[in-house]
Amino acid sequence: MEYKALIAGLGNPGPQYAKTRHNIGFMAVDALAEMAASRKSMRYKKMDLSGDYELFSVTVAGSNVLVTKPLTYMNLSGKAVAAICGKYSIPVGNVFVIHDELDLPAGKMKFKKGGGNNGHRGLESIQQTMGSPDFFRIRVGIGRPEFSSQVKDYVLEEFTTEELDTAAQMSQAAIKGLNLYFRRGQGDATQFMNSFVPEPTDKQS
Repeated sequence: MEYKALIAGLGNPGPQYAKTRHNIGFMAVDALAEMAASRKSMRYKKMDLSGDYELFSVTVAGSNVLVTKPLTYMNLSGKAVAAICGKYSIPVGNVFVIHDELDLPAGKMKFKKGGGNNGHRGLESIQQTMGSPDFFRIRVGIGRPEFSSQVKDYVLEEFTTEELDTAAQMSQAAIKGLNLYFRRGQGDATQFMNSFVPEPTDKQS
């Protein structure tokens, strides 16, 4: 079967990282897998398992796409992405990476193709192994800590309950944005994702 694209959600493997800010990409891919498994029209299928990645295929708006969670830890994400793209002949311009973004507040997201990596080690790894920055990025905001020296600890902290609710909404928005891309193109997908605002979370004690 020919696959039109690869969607890669970035994160770190292992239960200790599951609910951390750095793992929003994994959360989005898990949400996509859950949705696809419950809908026959999405033709969810688990693919070959490698030590470097989990892989499944789905049909999104009529397009057959691969979806992966690299298991190499964030800094080596490109190893998995390049291996899958090589095996299934997917060009860099058809790669979509969902990742956490420090320079956007929680509840904001941006969809873009190419550009800089803003110090994100996962993006740097993908650019290095693919030999190009020209892949799509779904940048999911997590906000910044007060001091730059706190960044390393901040991204590996668990979301609060309220933040997890927002993260779940952002994951669903990323999935809807991808659906729009495959149905109607980059313009509509960009407009939706860049203007998305999550519902207020329930702050009851």
